[in-house]
Amino acid sequence: MSWLLLALLAVPLAGAASLTAPAFAGRAAGRFGIAVSALTFLLAVVVAVVFDYGDAGRMQLQTDWSWIPGLDLRFHLGVDGISLPLVVLTALLSLLCFVHLAWRPPDGGRVRALVFTLLVLEVGMIGTFLALDLLLFFVFFEVVLVPMYFVIAIWGGRDRRAAAVKFILYTLLGSAVLLLGLLVIWAQAGTLDMVELAAGHGAGIARSMQIVAFLAVGIGLAVKTPMWPLHTWLPDAHTEAPTVGSVLLAGVLLKMGSYGFARIAIPILPEGAAALAPWLGALAVVGIIYGSLACLAQRDLKRMIAYSSVGHMGFVLLGFATLTPVGMNAALFGNIAHGLITGLLFFVAGGIKERYGTADMVRLGGGMLRRLPYIGSLLTFACVASLGLPGLAGFWGEMLALLGAFRPAAGLSRPLFLVFMTVGGIGTVLTAAYFLVMLSRVTHGRPRETVPVGPALASAEEVRVVLGPGEPVATGTAVAEVEESHPPAGRLADVTAGELVAWVPLVALTILFGVWPKALLDLTGPAVQAIFGLGGGAG
Repeated sequence: MSWLLLALLAVPLAGAASLTAPAFAGRAAGRFGIAVSALTFLLAVVVAVVFDYGDAGRMQLQTDWSWIPGLDLRFHLGVDGISLPLVVLTALLSLLCFVHLAWRPPDGGRVRALVFTLLVLEVGMIGTFLALDLLLFFVFFEVVLVPMYFVIAIWGGRDRRAAAVKFILYTLLGSAVLLLGLLVIWAQAGTLDMVELAAGHGAGIARSMQIVAFLAVGIGLAVKTPMWPLHTWLPDAHTEAPTVGSVLLAGVLLKMGSYGFARIAIPILPEGAAALAPWLGALAVVGIIYGSLACLAQRDLKRMIAYSSVGHMGFVLLGFATLTPVGMNAALFGNIAHGLITGLLFFVAGGIKERYGTADMVRLGGGMLRRLPYIGSLLTFACVASLGLPGLAGFWGEMLALLGAFRPAAGLSRPLFLVFMTVGGIGTVLTAAYFLVMLSRVTHGRPRETVPVGPALASAEEVRVVLGPGEPVATGTAVAEVEESHPPAGRLADVTAGELVAWVPLVALTILFGVWPKALLDLTGPAVQAIFGLGGGAG
């Protein structure tokens, strides 16, 4: 059954190649994208069905071919309890993005080009989670950069080109440092096979070189995660990216960085990880607090969600920093939960921006639960899930990360990690604060219409002429706000059938993993045990 993993890469790649034919144009290209991504998702489900859950710590369905014999490079693919959830998540989010595009074509047109770009992006994302050769991992890790650059630069917002350039520069520089770290591992261990390296637990690599390699690999992965202070490309990229770009960026691309810590940095460089874990934990909790405070200062809804990712991924990094099975399981669970919840948040935020023409929370005017009750309710659900309400998926990753910090690995300073746990706990409170503040501004209160005030509308009297007599008006330099107790029916469309098809699976999975976390923890647990040499198998 090893052909399944090859098919997971071949299907979207062949789909992208087929789009060069002139027959695919407009809606035909969109429907073709749905068909290809649906087949890819079906293959991912088949992989999940045939996977041996009784041996989840072992690499399964492996393909191992000679790639470049002169350098002993191999085309080596496989899947275990760590990578399987991410493969299925990637295939699911890609399919939902194509479903979204079927009902909401891109503003800039060029549907065929966007479908082509997203299919190439899917190849790189899935390949990253399947690769078991360090250089092959790096190739797939880099493949995603070019299509995501074009998604932002062509179909993004007003400042899309600057955001795309910032994204590509940061990630390319991070990748250059990552490559140096991978070459250090190769030079020391004499192999690029990730299964063999993980089974050796750092054998053949001197402690000093493990520290150097972990630092280089960690920096490269931290840019993609993103970790404070290497995060500054993220808010701009999310703010300007189209909805599907934001969903895949938050739901999958960020996970590629954190996945690298679980697959490469910690199992292959254990002594380097132990030496630098306190620094990783410190930067993680700074990111938690910084991200939360930055969210409180935002006016743009998409930008606020982007900064929230910095905080949530801080909990993922804190889990890794504990170097314990509990902490790593927390990080892996948090990866999946963040992908589901933040993907939903960006879908809903994109729907709001398409209806209102803005994501500015002040200009949205409040009262969304009265004007758009279903979209307002979905936004509320996603926010409550993201702030970590017990019973929803967002709770378990954060809670287990704090629990891991309470008892870090032997050799790590417990008092220091207790401080990290306390700071992380404060971050959970701040997370609730910024989401509740946002909901109070956007979903609650009386709906208000916002009218631009420019040279043609310079006074309250002129605004009344436009809006009608008798309406109370508050003028300012930016907008004039008109209270509206009963907004006209039909002015804004509520959630559509297509949006429900794309969003409801994320809602269902958020609830499922919230009430049944064992379904995911039983999958990642054996693989985590194998990483720490506590049982299972690494190859």
